[in-house]
Amino acid sequence: MPTTTRRHALTLAGLEVPVIELTGAADGPRLTVIAGVHGCEYASMDGVRKWARRLGERELRGRVVAVPVLNLPSFRARSPFVIPDDGKNLNRCFPGDQAGTLGDRLAYAAFTELIAGSDALVDAHAGDMVEALEPFALYDTGPAEDQARDLAVAYGLGYVIRQAPGPGRAVGGSTSAAAAEVGIPAIIAEAGGCGLVEQAAVEAHVRGLDGVLAALGMADPPADARPASPPEHLQQFLWLRTADEGWWEPAVTPGEKVAEGQLLGTVSSLDGARLLQTITAPAAGVPMFITSSPAVAADGLLLGLGAS
Repeated sequence: MPTTTRRHALTLAGLEVPVIELTGAADGPRLTVIAGVHGCEYASMDGVRKWARRLGERELRGRVVAVPVLNLPSFRARSPFVIPDDGKNLNRCFPGDQAGTLGDRLAYAAFTELIAGSDALVDAHAGDMVEALEPFALYDTGPAEDQARDLAVAYGLGYVIRQAPGPGRAVGGSTSAAAAEVGIPAIIAEAGGCGLVEQAAVEAHVRGLDGVLAALGMADPPADARPASPPEHLQQFLWLRTADEGWWEPAVTPGEKVAEGQLLGTVSSLDGARLLQTITAPAAGVPMFITSSPAVAADGLLLGLGAS
């Protein structure tokens, strides 16, 4: 029997957020898929849009709740990373605060209305407007860690990063971390970069979401699906920042293998006269994302290094 599709708006923190609900004829898990947590990561949003449209023509077991664009204020303002209303990064606000600013309230509403009660969560991302990126999936430690790792592998990207709590943790307050704390297997999947809608990245998200469906037993793989190569597993995600404002010039590219101590880039004065900082690799690894803009502020993020 065909899958039933319902498209509607869900009011979250006063915002009319678009939602696509797909219900299969047979019972199965509830998968929540969110994109647009960051407002300029367009490849992931388009991937969810295309995947949901194609899924409506397939047989589904269980239910999918898909949100192609969650952070409407950032999307409408073309604001990378942060919500223009309060300057907060939405993916540092989960599980949210009903009494906080817009970012806190939107995180709270999304967690309460969309994530809580799910059997699994995929939060689809891409490199924002000034981020070049190597595709990867990330999951957090917690009660559902083994299931989350399986979903990250099923997404079919080249790298899988395990993130554990502690002082070295790169990302806190994220969708996946908040879900992991309440026992929901969750991943953040990243493909695409620099705010571009590149079809290869869009299709990587479509294939990845199909892989998650198959891993959950919710749908058979499409007839043209090809098996994914096993990913490389990484245990650390090291985010490197600049001490000084200046001109950032990377010396490596996303996905390039680097050795401990290798030059990753430099920050110089805007007039080019002074070298302010030399950035070297604290460990052997792979740059997962690199800030593609030369303009960096003091304490500005330069790159994220995945390491074993």
